[in-house]
Formats: sequence, C-alpha cells, structure tokens
Amino acid sequence: MKIERIILNEERNVTLTAYVPDISDEMPNMKIRPAVLVFPGGAYKFCSDREAEPVAFEFMAKGYNVFILRYSLNEHSVFPTPLNDAVQALNLIRKKSVVWCTDPAKIAVCGFSAGGHLAAAVSTMSEVKPDACILGYPCILQEIGDVLANPVPSLNEFVTDKTPPTFIVSAADDGLVPVKHSLEYAKALGENDVSYEMHIFSRGGHGFSTSTSVVSSGEHLEFVKNTRIWIEMCLVWLEDVFKD
Repeated sequence: MKIERIILNEERNVTLTAYVPDISDEMPNMKIRPAVLVFPGGAYKFCSDREAEPVAFEFMAKGYNVFILRYSLNEHSVFPTPLNDAVQALNLIRKKSVVWCTDPAKIAVCGFSAGGHLAAAVSTMSEVKPDACILGYPCILQEIGDVLANPVPSLNEFVTDKTPPTFIVSAADDGLVPVKHSLEYAKALGENDVSYEMHIFSRGGHGFSTSTSVVSSGEHLEFVKNTRIWIEMCLVWLEDVFKD
C-alpha cells in the first residue's frame, strides 16, 4: 500500500494523507477505485485520531482509496479557511487521480462533528463539490458556535439541487451536537430534491465513530454498540450512489 503525506499549508499545518492499496492482477475490479476524503471532528480545535485512520480502514477494506485531511484549526479556522483546505484537497485528488488510481467522478467526503460541518460546507458552499457526502453527527447550524473554535455558517441555508447525494447518521441522545442539526439539514436536502438517507439511533451519544473497541472501551463501547451497523449501511448506500 502506498501511504503519502502531502503538506498543503505548512504555516497552518494542513496535510493530506493518501492511503492507496497496491494494484494487483488478482483483483482486476480494483485497478481504478472510488475514494473517500475523510474530515475528522474536533470542534475545529483538533483533528480526532478516532475519526481518522479507524474510519479509513473501514472504507479501504471495501475497495476504496482513502484520503485524510487535517485542516486549519483554532485561530486559523475562521471561515472560509477550512473550506479552502477541503477544496484544495478535493482538487488535488482529482488532479492526481491517475497516479492514485482513483476515479475522479466517484469521490465522497466523510466528516464527523465539526468535520461534518466541513463536509457539508464543501458540498454546498463550494463550486467544486464531491460526488457524495457522508455526515456523522454533523455540526450544521450557526447556533453551535459556542462549542467550536470560531463561528460558522448554517449550512442548511446553502443547500441547492447541486448538493451531492448525502448519507447522515446521528444519535437522538447526542448531548453535544443536538440531532436537530441533522434533521434541519435533511429537511433542506428534501426541499431541494437532493437524494439522501438518514439513520437516527436512539442511543449512541456523540463521537461514536466506528463504534468498535478500537475507538471505544468499557461502558462507552457497550453504550454505542447499537450504532455499529451504520458503516455497513453507508457502504450499501455509497455503492448504489456510485453504480455505473
């Protein structure tokens, strides 16, 4: 497997890490792969490791190339700077699609919490958009600003019929980012005739990531075990979105 780390902005410590499995004649269907660009959460204050490589490995196991963006944080996270990072990363993946054996028309973004805000932002506010969007317990509304490093725009207000198909997963008992954020975004998608699938789990709290022992332990692992199926459901959805 090729692992390549690219510095997109040294001053702001913005990096893109590519995970591209080797090409093998034994797997002829995997010579050109779809891709997932992951935005970890962390309130625009840090990028959570729990929502980075553990998520990447889930998608890689199913035949996706994966890219992890560690975007602008803290004093550098004033909008639209993180959005510019995301656009830069998306453009680079498409530019190097031949080198990275990636289908430039089958690139999904996948973001969690604040990373979900960024994934929704590049899906709505940018002229350059991904081909699909996956949102895990996303921050969407401006009212969440007190939790984040800097104020953010309400992204439900930017949804149009150009917004890509979207998969949303959240928990009704999320005490940090209320499920209202997911519901308002889904409402905007529906009003603009954008295809979407949403799963709201009764329990799971905030930050359940892959809901495995890799990212959770003890009582928390028991608490979120009912959310483990979201990845399989997402993969089925994504396969349908990317079907030829």
